Amino acid sequence: MPSPDIHPIASVPPHAVEALLDRAFEPERRQRTAYKVRGQADALAELSFAAVTPSGVLVGSVQCWPVSLALDAGGAAPLVMVGPVAVAPEMQGSGLGRALTEHALRAADGAGLGEAVMLIGDPGYYGRFFGFSADRTARWRLPGPVERHRLLARGTAVPDAAGMLGPRVAVPA
Repeated sequence: MPSPDIHPIASVPPHAVEALLDRAFEPERRQRTAYKVRGQADALAELSFAAVTPSGVLVGSVQCWPVSLALDAGGAAPLVMVGPVAVAPEMQGSGLGRALTEHALRAADGAGLGEAVMLIGDPGYYGRFFGFSADRTARWRLPGPVERHRLLARGTAVPDAAGMLGPRVAVPA
């Protein structure tokens, strides 16, 4: 299969992304803690991408979300949540997920948002390839179950503080 091109996710129909997510993950994916963390917010379009074959088939996607850590000491720390990274079953193991993640992280860096990025994922993979770790997330609480070693972050602005992770709420002016 020819190598897919990476485009802004807005270039593909939302229903195609949802269908890919259904193929890549189990049907109960919407019950996962990650969905609760990001809430009803829209993905950050400038940090979300789709991998499309030359024939126009969507075979991968990555979405990033605005979240924040409501600090127990007061205030909130804005973060970018990466994921899900979805790859069509027939393309898994091809390096496409890695390429999509690299693309999203480069976009976050370019937008000045790369210093406070988090995800829930495999620490061996995301640590090795992207520098994520659980070093500063031990005191974070989430609105659902999580395997603590899979709660990962990277960047100099990631807080090492107690708080509740959830959707970023806009403050009225």
